[in-house]
Amino acid sequence: MHMKLRVAGINFDHMHMGDLLRMVHEHPGAEIAGICDESPARMQMAIRNFGIPANRVFSRVDQCMETARPDLVILCPATGRHADYVEQVAPYHAHILVEKPFAASVADADRMIAAARKHKVLLAINWPLRWAQSHCTAYRLLSEDRIGALEEVHYYGGNRGPLWHTADKIETRPTPAMKRRSWFYSHAKGGGSLLDYLGYGTTLGTWFQRGRKPIEVTAVTDLPNGLEVDEHSITVARYGCGLSKFETRWGTFTDPWKHQPQPKCGFVLKGTHGTISSYDYEPAIRIQTDRKPEGETIQVDDLKAPFQNPVQYMVHCIRHHQAPEGPLSTRISRIGQQIVDTAILSAARRKTVHLIS
Repeated sequence: MHMKLRVAGINFDHMHMGDLLRMVHEHPGAEIAGICDESPARMQMAIRNFGIPANRVFSRVDQCMETARPDLVILCPATGRHADYVEQVAPYHAHILVEKPFAASVADADRMIAAARKHKVLLAINWPLRWAQSHCTAYRLLSEDRIGALEEVHYYGGNRGPLWHTADKIETRPTPAMKRRSWFYSHAKGGGSLLDYLGYGTTLGTWFQRGRKPIEVTAVTDLPNGLEVDEHSITVARYGCGLSKFETRWGTFTDPWKHQPQPKCGFVLKGTHGTISSYDYEPAIRIQTDRKPEGETIQVDDLKAPFQNPVQYMVHCIRHHQAPEGPLSTRISRIGQQIVDTAILSAARRKTVHLIS
């Protein structure tokens, strides 16, 4: 029988840390070996929820790594600090799971890849929509060639805004003062709907496209009420096979995990011989094919361990000495980051830009 994998959660900038620690807490083969944040107050909910003793709570990364001796580290810092944290943690030879997005730039992503490679640890990027049953089912149908060769990806992603909820999707109501204090609304720290959500669309889109890259990108953003980051963006990517569209929105009418807004959040995929609509958290997807042009509804796949959540998957990869695949892999996520960086450049220049390298 394997000993439990020791997991540390470091930096609570992103509210998803609470969700990820819950996955560790509920996994029979893993335990929370330590948590760490510069602000003790931000760790209190996790301490209460998971009964974490005081000797496993830290305020310094080095002390956490040396004392907790984790096998896996979960990182949830502000996007602009992802590379710094990976470089700080990797020398301790613990495998690393970074909460989305990949990084603030391709340059930062490459720093993260280099650090993991140098210290021979696994590096994975968690995109929560990777575990949505609807999108997993869509990927299976694509792999089975049910709609032919993929030509177009249409993505709409977002929520009411990052300050409308905390860990476990507990609802809050943001104020202008909260926005001013939050890293989500700081340009320097990697805030904005484009950096928050475009990576979902471009990374899962690259997964659907089986690693294919676009040729050029055109993007526009909206920065309302004098904010320094966007709350709405639209990106068009030109591939050799045609155009795909990725739209991000902080300010949807409802949160998609509670009530799907209109437009619906998720993906529509057009192939040479059919289409698939796959919306976030929905129990069924819709498919059209040459044989059934009127379309049919298909119930989503029932996902089995270790493919139900990122902690299950990382424990599996570590136990079996396997590199992460699909959207969690640095290969697919880096292409998604290339598209994001190119979109940022396009929006700034107000012109179409060739995909950056």
